[in-house]
Amino acid sequence: MMLEKFKHIIKKEILIYLSTLFVLALIMHIDLISDPLSRLNAMQEKDNYFHPFLYSFIIYAIIFILRKIIDFIMGLFERKSK
Repeated sequence: MMLEKFKHIIKKEILIYLSTLFVLALIMHIDLISDPLSRLNAMQEKDNYFHPFLYSFIIYAIIFILRKIIDFIMGLFERKSK
């Protein structure tokens, strides 16, 4: 039971991270929609493999912290109402 809950949480967090990666890639590089191969070739020529994952992780970490703060605040209100 505990392992299933853990797997569900991990899948959810990976989905959030990958969604963040995808959205940021489209925001920063709008040409990915029209010509993705040229963008990937440019990334390969410049050896820029790591920066998308780093930027996405930073944004993911900020979103994660905000989610946990909101969960904590909501938990305080739920405890007061009981």
